[in-house]
Amino acid sequence: MRHRILKYAIIALASALMMSGCTVSYKLNGASIDYNTIKTITVETFSNRAAYQWAPMAPMFNTSLSDIYNRQTKLRQVKRDGDLVLSGEITSYDQTNKSVAADGYSSMVQLRMAVKVKFTNNKKHGDDFERSFSASREYDSSQQLTSVQEELVQQMIDDIVDQIFNATVAKW
Repeated sequence: MRHRILKYAIIALASALMMSGCTVSYKLNGASIDYNTIKTITVETFSNRAAYQWAPMAPMFNTSLSDIYNRQTKLRQVKRDGDLVLSGEITSYDQTNKSVAADGYSSMVQLRMAVKVKFTNNKKHGDDFERSFSASREYDSSQQLTSVQEELVQQMIDDIVDQIFNATVAKW
């Protein structure tokens, strides 16, 4: 009897260890595109119309937006008249004080970016939309914006590009 209990305990322990060591994971790029109908995409250049300008931001955004469709879909990018068309502009880029320390000075600064997007599905105009997407990041006010700007802007761009991708071809 004792041997039998020990045997079940070992089996239960081995099963628990095996299950904790195994994970079920899957990655969906989320694209729900009918490639029989939709074959091309036009990603127009988004200009920076924000009041506060940082020169590298628009090229960084345009590259990231184009890259996500190249990496996660089989759509061929064309300069004009694509089955899907993305156009728009960066409408805002600013920073605001987020919190105040006991000494009355700002302790955290929030950096925010917004992009207005016009999406046209030339095969199914019911999917067309025009709306804004935004993202923000915070940094410690003891840091200079110039020392964190590139990293934070890239993070915001990645966030916005994911939002746009999900709204256009992932239907999330």
